[in-house]
Amino acid sequence: MRKAILFIGMVLCLCGFLAAQDKGEIVLGAERMDTITSLLNGKKVGLVINQTSVLHDRQIHLLDTLVDAGIQVKLIFAPEHGFRGTADAGEEIANSTDPRTGIPIVSIYGKQKAPTDQQLKDLDAVVFDIQDVGTRFYTYISTMHYVMEACAENGKEFIVLDRPNPNDFVDGPMRKPGFRSFVGTDPIPLLHGLTIGELARMINGEGWLKSGVNSCKLRVVEMLNWKHGDPYWLPVKPSPNLPNDQSVRLYPSLCFFEATPFSIGRGTYHPFQMIGYPDEKFGDYTFTPTPIQGFDMNPQQKNKLCYGVNLQEYPFEGGLTLRFVLDFYHKSGDNAKFFFSRAKWFDLLAGTDELRKQIIAGMTEEEIRATWQADLDEYKTMRKKYLLYEE
Repeated sequence: MRKAILFIGMVLCLCGFLAAQDKGEIVLGAERMDTITSLLNGKKVGLVINQTSVLHDRQIHLLDTLVDAGIQVKLIFAPEHGFRGTADAGEEIANSTDPRTGIPIVSIYGKQKAPTDQQLKDLDAVVFDIQDVGTRFYTYISTMHYVMEACAENGKEFIVLDRPNPNDFVDGPMRKPGFRSFVGTDPIPLLHGLTIGELARMINGEGWLKSGVNSCKLRVVEMLNWKHGDPYWLPVKPSPNLPNDQSVRLYPSLCFFEATPFSIGRGTYHPFQMIGYPDEKFGDYTFTPTPIQGFDMNPQQKNKLCYGVNLQEYPFEGGLTLRFVLDFYHKSGDNAKFFFSRAKWFDLLAGTDELRKQIIAGMTEEEIRATWQADLDEYKTMRKKYLLYEE
């Protein structure tokens, strides 16, 4: 019965692919099954996947599709939030087995950030298919970097099934030397303006893999009918606290608050769509963060009434703005309270300590942005070498 259902799913996928191609609709890398199977037939494969690894608008998971196509999937590698995408941010992910296929799931979030040599030993290729949101501190791209290193060291193919960037902008401070971390692995702007396949090409081409590794055997299965600047609405939430398009748009600007005592709506059904603190001076809108299964079980300011602003209907087109950070910083009137003794975490998110120092110095957003421009101009020139899609 299961095989019959999966076969029907594959047929529907193929029909959908052909229909989308005819209509000029986006065809994801994961939907180009003829190309994928030609690359993987006869090979032993590992998958870096999660709940976003579905075929466009059809809720058919890549894993099931490949298994039904006869591809020898031997291991699943799970990033932050786990294979099914339900774990809290920062939560340790345990190794397990996928109950639907019996394939082992190996966590590569936490102490182990990449497949080991032993885990890669019997594989021929590793496929990466995860939806990114276009920001340097979203850890799926750090996972990709470490998996690329492991593949390069072990002579394994690394295949990226490309997906659109829903925050397709180039903006923000560059990650500076001395601020490398899992939320800033590569020296790129906060908003990198690349698809995940283009970013993989940049990591490979710029020699950012660790010393002693030249590059990995990279192949990107490109999308069809997408170009930079095209809007894209995610069919599946990419992580527990990015439940809709508004949260994805606001995420680059509100993530800085994660290094402060302010709540950005974790512990509500609208995370990354509000800002607040238990003090009436911060606004008229009120909310109380509470543990919510599937969102956040230990939110900032848990069970406290917060005052602030509601951004659920805020007319924001996307990109990066400092208006919220600057506004709440000035309202706080207390440098120590705002940065909450977590200045180092703020700096790692920013990729530099310059932004925090500029805020404390009273610089305006316009003045701060002017200090980014030379780095961004240089990055944009480099970026052009790795683009796969028209701008």
